[in-house]
Amino acid sequence: MRFLVDECLSPLLVNVAREASFEAYHLAHVGGASWPDWRIAAYAVAHDMVLVTNNATDFRALYERQEVHPGLVILVPSVGREEQSRLFQTAVARVAQLPDLVNKVLEVHFEPAGERLELYDFPPP
Repeated sequence: MRFLVDECLSPLLVNVAREASFEAYHLAHVGGASWPDWRIAAYAVAHDMVLVTNNATDFRALYERQEVHPGLVILVPSVGREEQSRLFQTAVARVAQLPDLVNKVLEVHFEPAGERLELYDFPPP
């Protein structure tokens, strides 16, 4: 599984994925700085990459139009680098237990009591 980290998130998330033996790139690493959301989604789908973002609303709308997509990881809410890393570590640990994320969304919510995971089919069947 390969990850593409959206520019709204820290490039340090790439290291989190790589430490767990996943391939990962930040949008800036692929020349995608300042790309519009539709182009980011198209790139991720065309390159079979799971997109990691905190822009849930826009990317859910874009992925809803995809018949097949490699998956979406959403970190909720917008938090600092340290919290982003913690949330993404939780996501990566869960993803490691799955065969893939095809047509799925994994949301990782930052809550006072800890992280909460939500995995669901998307678009819904």
